Amino acid sequence: MNDPLSAMLQAGVFGNALFPATSRYHGIQTKIRETSDGKKVIYLQRRFVPQPERFELLQEHVVTEGERLDNITAHYLGDPEQFWQLCDANRAMRPDELTERIGRRLRITLPEGIPGVPDA
Repeated sequence: MNDPLSAMLQAGVFGNALFPATSRYHGIQTKIRETSDGKKVIYLQRRFVPQPERFELLQEHVVTEGERLDNITAHYLGDPEQFWQLCDANRAMRPDELTERIGRRLRITLPEGIPGVPDA
């Protein structure tokens, strides 16, 4: 393997820090598969989408005409690149499906595993 990045990945130099903490892939391990001709292919282990019931609901947002998911995410989460958190919380495989239907109620939640505070 002559590619320096591949060699570092294979050696585990990056560990879990390959992706930043804000990435949906943070903490996902890399795997190596060897093809029949001996070539090593490095890939990410499968990420399973968590069940929406595992997220503590903060509020709901009703989609209006012309809204974009990045703007909704920026408003509620403070970062337009965190749209994937709304996808996970609303069982959406395609981000665009969250804003396709006017009137859809989107669950705005805490990140997975963060418990809500009763009567907060």
